[in-house]
Amino acid sequence: MTDTQFHMTQEQIEAFLAAPRHAVVSALRRDGSPQLSPIWYLCENDRLYFSILVKSAKCRQLRRDPRIALCVDGGHPDARFVAIYGTAEVIEDESPWREDIEWRILRRYHETEEAARRYQAETAGEGPSALVVVTPERVVGRDYN
Repeated sequence: MTDTQFHMTQEQIEAFLAAPRHAVVSALRRDGSPQLSPIWYLCENDRLYFSILVKSAKCRQLRRDPRIALCVDGGHPDARFVAIYGTAEVIEDESPWREDIEWRILRRYHETEEAARRYQAETAGEGPSALVVVTPERVVGRDYN
């Protein structure tokens, strides 16, 4: 069997990313080594969005070096994954657009709006957030099911 047998189509990749899965994002530390973090995300309009704390190491890293890689895994027993390589833009402005995207990310990982609002209230004291907009340069999807 060749690896091309396992390639996912663009439509399969989009359907896979539409589910509320966890992604692991990798940014580069100052010394060039990767730092990994699990995130919640939203993928639409050929972009991937996630929110981070402004005071986080990940935010500092992406401001300094916008190269980014993410892996979304199907989790056992789903033997699929999508890897995304690209550049990240950190957006800190207080715009309604940014707040809407951040709310939609949060909402998709909670069963109800009430649960999402409760989580939002419980984490509000952690500090200001920034929205990260990932522009993919390469997307790899594999299905080993």
